[in-house]
Amino acid sequence: MRMKIEEDALATELDRGGSSRVRRALFVTEPAACGHSGPMRVESAWSKLGPEPVAAPPALTLNVVYETHFDFVWRSARRLGVASLYVDDVVQEVFLVVHRRLGEFEGRSSLKTWLFGITRRIVRDQRRSARRKPSEPLGTFEPPDLGPAADVRMTQEEETRLLHALLDELDEDKREVFVLAELEQMSGPEIAEALDVNLNTVYARLRAARAAFEQAATRYQARQRRCP
Repeated sequence: MRMKIEEDALATELDRGGSSRVRRALFVTEPAACGHSGPMRVESAWSKLGPEPVAAPPALTLNVVYETHFDFVWRSARRLGVASLYVDDVVQEVFLVVHRRLGEFEGRSSLKTWLFGITRRIVRDQRRSARRKPSEPLGTFEPPDLGPAADVRMTQEEETRLLHALLDELDEDKREVFVLAELEQMSGPEIAEALDVNLNTVYARLRAARAAFEQAATRYQARQRRCP
C-alpha cells in the first residue's frame, strides 16, 4: 500500500514549560510509503468574466473516499495505538468496511467522523486481540541510512516515537478525545459525533486527557534529567 503521511502540529498546554525535546515531539512528520499528495488548485483563465459556478462535489465512491481520507485513517490508527507492524492491516480492514457500508452513509454526520468511528472500533478490536497473543519478533535489524537527510529523519522518527509513547500513557477514552481535539483539531460537537457521546462528556474527557498527557510528559522529563 503506497502512503505518505504528514503529522499535523499538536497544540497543547505544554508550551508553558518542559524540555524542547518534548515540545518538538508534538510537531512530527510520520513517514509512510509515497504516493499520496494533496489536491491541486487551478486558477481559471476566465476569472475576469466573473465567478465560476461551484463544481459539484465528486460522487461518493470508495475510490474518492480512499484518495481523500486515506491519510486521516492511517494516522488515526497509528495514534490510537496500533503498532506500525499492523497499521497497514488495520487500514485495509477499515476500507473493507467502508466498501460494504458506504451505501448506508446518508451524510447526517461528516464523512471524517463516520470514518473515525469505523477506525476506532477496528483499532479497539485489534488491540484486544493483540493483548491475547504472544509478542512477535519485529524482524531483522536493518542498518540505518547514512545519507545527508538521515539525521533529520532519525530525529523525526525519535520524536514520533516519543509522541506515541506519551499517548500510550492515556487510557482509550482519553486517548481518542485527545487525538481528535489536539491532533486533528476537531471541534467539540464533531468529537461528540465521532465518539457517540454527549458534549459534556467530551469536555470532561478532554480536560482529563490534557492533564494526563502533561503528567506523562513531566515523568518523561524527570527520567531524562536522571539519565542525561
